[in-house]
Amino acid sequence: MQYLAAVYWDEKRWLALPQAERDRMMAECTAYGDEVRRSGHLLAGAPLHPSSTATTLRRTGDQLIMTDGPFAETKEVLGGYHLFECKDLDEALAVSARWPGLRWGFTLEVRPIIQHVCG
Repeated sequence: MQYLAAVYWDEKRWLALPQAERDRMMAECTAYGDEVRRSGHLLAGAPLHPSSTATTLRRTGDQLIMTDGPFAETKEVLGGYHLFECKDLDEALAVSARWPGLRWGFTLEVRPIIQHVCG
């Protein structure tokens, strides 16, 4: 079964970290990514550009509305994702719990993926 682990973080907090600390976290996250890829759990994953680069799409009736930036006004924003293949939720949570970003106060939201094609 596939699970999406959505990474949420406070962009201002990340930018306030010293560069050496950010470099150390990124190195640990790269090592983690290599490990879970080798184990066969990680199918895909990537960080996202800052939320200021987002464009939000909404439809009201027949009108398409595009808004620069994230739609939600929150402290934490979606910062990246991991797509895992795991036998069950317990395994997905165990794999996710090893992600180094958790030690820096970032959040992972783990959800099973509905296995059908959208669109």
